[in-house]
Amino acid sequence: MSLPRDSRGRRIAVVLFNLGGPDGPDSVRPFLFNLFNDPAIIGLPGVLRTPLARLISSRRETSAQANYALMGGGSPLLPGTRAQATALEQALSDRLPADDVRTFVCMRYWHPMTGAVAAEVEAWAPDQIVLLPLYPQFSTTTTASSLKLWQETYRGPGISRTICCYPRPEGWIEAQAGLIGEALKAAGDQPVRVLFSAHGIPESLVTRKGDPYAEQVEAGCRAVAERLGLTDWGLCYQSRVGPMKWLGPSTPEALEQAGGDGVGVILVPIAFVSEHIETLVELDIEYRELAEERGIHPYIRVPTVSVTPAFISGLAEGVIAALDRAGTSPFGPGCQADWKACPCQAERRGGAAA
Repeated sequence: MSLPRDSRGRRIAVVLFNLGGPDGPDSVRPFLFNLFNDPAIIGLPGVLRTPLARLISSRRETSAQANYALMGGGSPLLPGTRAQATALEQALSDRLPADDVRTFVCMRYWHPMTGAVAAEVEAWAPDQIVLLPLYPQFSTTTTASSLKLWQETYRGPGISRTICCYPRPEGWIEAQAGLIGEALKAAGDQPVRVLFSAHGIPESLVTRKGDPYAEQVEAGCRAVAERLGLTDWGLCYQSRVGPMKWLGPSTPEALEQAGGDGVGVILVPIAFVSEHIETLVELDIEYRELAEERGIHPYIRVPTVSVTPAFISGLAEGVIAALDRAGTSPFGPGCQADWKACPCQAERRGGAAA
């Protein structure tokens, strides 16, 4: 005999958002098309954006396929994210034994995509929903895009609340500091500079649209550096494309500087939680080659936090804290300045973030 609904624990759905990635050579072009057809990436009207996205994805297909071939033909992001979802579900089940907790993986540009995941969550009929982007720092190009599509798509039951960012809570800082500490041990007595490398965005998103991403990245780097007592460290930005001015310095520029200063480099992917093309190809292959050309030794790339216990435990704490509030909020310190695109500040103002 089934128990009455109110005598059972809560059904809690935790939706984990990430970028997604092609699972094979044939999916590279449609993945790229979905990426560049997102108005958060190319802010043109659809009548212009869609044909431009087709053109870009067609032109970049071959080179992108070659990069994914270096990783076995497809992106490891989905299996990595599923491993995080499994670890988080177990951590939450241990902390909330009276509740039924289930995690769902939702990718923005390739499967499992928003429509299918929203239907899956709706069929499960949760009482509570926590939306958890796997982007530690909020940006209009990542978190806002994923959450906007989810809000437009999901029509099922459940009270929702959102963790918009977590640029420097304890678990995140502890996980980063632990991984960097291992790299420092590996470097031994050799002089090294710790370079935090974050995915870049056009500078205009910060100066004109009020995107808080740069501030949050910088704050997290400072917190990690202070935890470790670093005296030689810097922040740089990778993956620059196109003619626009991007946040800087770029990671190649920072490597050039380190080579000129005669120090080795410990490179930290501070804006990524999982291994994917920007860590396994850009950092591990392309930038390593640049480091070798500039005589940088050692060149040590710190792994992403992945399923590091401190990181997963921190995410679990963030989810549990979110269950006790409404709306959108960071886990730990969020924005320190007034940013037009900050969703928390927009809610307090009674409007929507730009």
